[in-house]
Amino acid sequence: MDRETPKNNFLRDIVAADVEAGTYDGRVVTRFPPEPNGYPHIGHAQSICLNFGLAEQFGGATNLRYDDTNPEAESQEFADALLDAVRWLGFEPAEVRYASDYFEQFYAWAQGLVRKGLAYVDSQSDEEIRQTRGTVTEAGTPSPYRDRSVEENLRLLEEMKRGEHPDGAHVLRAKVDPGPGDDWPVMGHPNMKLRDPLMYRIRRDAHHYRRGDEWAIYPLYDWAHGQGDAIEGITHSICTLEFDVNRPLYDWYLDAIGVEEPRNHQHEFARFNLDYTVMSKRKLRQLVEGGHVSGWDDPRMPTIAGLRRRGVRPEALRRFFADLGVTKVNGSVEIQQLEYALRDDLNHVARRVMAVTDPVKLTIEGVDGTTEVDAPYWPHDVTPPASAPESRTLPLSAAVWIERDDFSDDPPKGWKRLAPGVAVRLRHGPVVECLGAERDEAGEITHIHARLTEDAKPTGVIHWVDAEQGLPASFRMYDRLFSVPDPAGADDFLSTLNPDSLVEKTGYVEPSVADDPPDTRYQFERIGYFWRDPEDSLPGALVFNRIVALRDSWAKKEEPAAPASAPEPKEPAAPAGPRDPASALSDKERETYSALVVRGVGEEEAAVLAADPTLRSLFESVLTASGKPREAGALVVHDLRRALGDRDLSDSKAEADQLAAVLGLVDDGTLTRNAAGEAVAALVEEGGTAEAAVERRGLAAVRSADALTPAVDAALADNPDEVARYRAGEERLFGFFVGQVMRRAGKGADPRAVQELLRQRLAG
Repeated sequence: MDRETPKNNFLRDIVAADVEAGTYDGRVVTRFPPEPNGYPHIGHAQSICLNFGLAEQFGGATNLRYDDTNPEAESQEFADALLDAVRWLGFEPAEVRYASDYFEQFYAWAQGLVRKGLAYVDSQSDEEIRQTRGTVTEAGTPSPYRDRSVEENLRLLEEMKRGEHPDGAHVLRAKVDPGPGDDWPVMGHPNMKLRDPLMYRIRRDAHHYRRGDEWAIYPLYDWAHGQGDAIEGITHSICTLEFDVNRPLYDWYLDAIGVEEPRNHQHEFARFNLDYTVMSKRKLRQLVEGGHVSGWDDPRMPTIAGLRRRGVRPEALRRFFADLGVTKVNGSVEIQQLEYALRDDLNHVARRVMAVTDPVKLTIEGVDGTTEVDAPYWPHDVTPPASAPESRTLPLSAAVWIERDDFSDDPPKGWKRLAPGVAVRLRHGPVVECLGAERDEAGEITHIHARLTEDAKPTGVIHWVDAEQGLPASFRMYDRLFSVPDPAGADDFLSTLNPDSLVEKTGYVEPSVADDPPDTRYQFERIGYFWRDPEDSLPGALVFNRIVALRDSWAKKEEPAAPASAPEPKEPAAPAGPRDPASALSDKERETYSALVVRGVGEEEAAVLAADPTLRSLFESVLTASGKPREAGALVVHDLRRALGDRDLSDSKAEADQLAAVLGLVDDGTLTRNAAGEAVAALVEEGGTAEAAVERRGLAAVRSADALTPAVDAALADNPDEVARYRAGEERLFGFFVGQVMRRAGKGADPRAVQELLRQRLAG
């Protein structure tokens, strides 16, 4: 295993100097000290690689120590996830320790500080303690309980420990007075961390995941952290920069309890921040508990579990952090750097195979039965892993699947894929010439025809999967979870979620993957790097996660491929959600969801309403006024939320009875369903009645031939070739013309009236 420590590593220089000077008799002992209150994320991965890497380089050891001092937020699940992450990254702790194992020692030290007059029991409320702490420019006010006798403090502390006082009744605080030569007043230390910091809180009813109900008081992190390092003989305590103000407090505690030099010293470095994501455990918990992701291991999450399930290799993260280095300057790493590192790692281990994610059938004249083609797994410029297979044999029958956008019947200049009369090479296979395509009534391509040829020169190469032996598969196209570089800086970080962070497609993959080991990584040619989802993929129902795209699609370095000429390009489809709309809901929310569905609300809308009580309350009011559950659900979930955009529901001026009135206007024919969303938007912005909103925006249904004729005439005049083709028999173009007219006539146009008029005019 590659064990490089990061480049530009000033910490390595500090450790090297200590080893050379014999400061700790040549010992190097580091620790990774997480709190088990969430799943570790990529920032923790940097700390793991740094601590274990430094110790290994100098022949030392690293402990995993859980700072489990907050029973209300911690669990065995989180503790297990932390150890699992360390081992997945390729490291093994010298020892697994727990701050909770030191509770007795911490308590004995606390009693010792009370006896020395360096700690006292404070009976002020939390709010009073905050108010008397002072500010960065003004000294605080000493607690009225600061001068309690040693005997009373010891008695109260013991009573707190036995659970004889309720939460919030008392706390134990350190008494940090000015020393000789100090010019700051009592409760006026320039570092506010030293203004009588809290050491213990009462948590009488909290259940600790390891210690059970033994303790009614729990040490604060700052009281336990430095002493834990001292107990374990840690030599180099490596922390992120925000803990530099804590270092004097840790040193004060060690001095106060009598830990002598040489003792552990803290060194700080800049924490890892990555754009287009959040690192706060609180925010990550909101994503999970709010159902915005499928869990802590959702492949869009920056958690180590999420990265692992997505298919990222631990070797890639170790190399990434080694190349990144460590500094003492805070900043944010561009996500493109991580994506580049992932591609660089996968390029050397990912087999090249073919998959089709938006399939359309290509039938090839001249192919009899099934033939075979030999295909290499690796390009010539890649050295494959040792013992990796070099090639495979692929079946090729008279029908294959190809990507839908690899065909155009009206290709732009420079087109290098299929088009009528154009020849291409099937990847690793023969050359075929396109004969044309079939479409359905909506204008969608349903079938493409081609023939084998040896005469035509291919303009390009396309990938394919045999239609007879290709394996059905689902492809999860994961992308950045957030749509802005700094979601944590937004007023509501959830409003910056990327709606296209997961797009699920169904298609086919070549049969060679059937017997591959489950951890095999692939480059699906022209698509991206993938692997099989370890939880959901089954032999008969393959599911592949995209680890990373082949290139940075956000940079828009390349122009998108031109679409086929007919029909007109449709709006991009919304990403497919999970098969079960309620999969991310809690048990209680699932009950609400089921009840809504029984009442007639659509499944997708019911899932949204079940997770959002405020929106659900509005829906109930609209339903009461309209009596239409399915329509009311769609109006509130889709039209109303679209009109709100990033704003809160409280910003809307739309009243529930007027939203219901919009549905009534649709029912009586005053308003088309296409225009309902515009009416809702008018109500959100301006309020008033639904009728007035329709009048203001000019949304009333338009059905008269006189009113629609100008739009119909313009659509036909602008598309003479399509008119000629339609009249020559290509009646599947009718949907194209409807779209053209509706675009010109506006949302008030009645689609049925448009279709009737169009048929008359096209018949002429």
